[in-house]
Amino acid sequence: GLPLTGHSDWVHSVAFSPDGQHVVSGSADKTVRVWDARTGQLTLGPLTGHTYEVTAVAFSPDGRSILSGSLDGTVRMWDANNGEPVPGMVLSHPGRVHSAAFSRDGSRI
Repeated sequence: GLPLTGHSDWVHSVAFSPDGQHVVSGSADKTVRVWDARTGQLTLGPLTGHTYEVTAVAFSPDGRSILSGSLDGTVRMWDANNGEPVPGMVLSHPGRVHSAAFSRDGSRI
């Protein structure tokens, strides 16, 4: 496969979109990026807002949203079409976030 180049530090987490067309990555550079799985080209990002390393990423089951978790103690949700933060979806956690996932039906994180 083609390398996905663009992060400036370690990549901690990657996940495929439900349709297999995209890959989301979270990095120690505090960003989230979305790539074309076939060509390796950046299609969205960098998505910024975390203040420390991004350690977890996930696509929603419908492919419309992206979750990111960080060592900054937050979980954020992004619109997978335009990269905008989803209003009201910055969730505080009492400690570092090492994983994040959607429920199978996408109604919970």
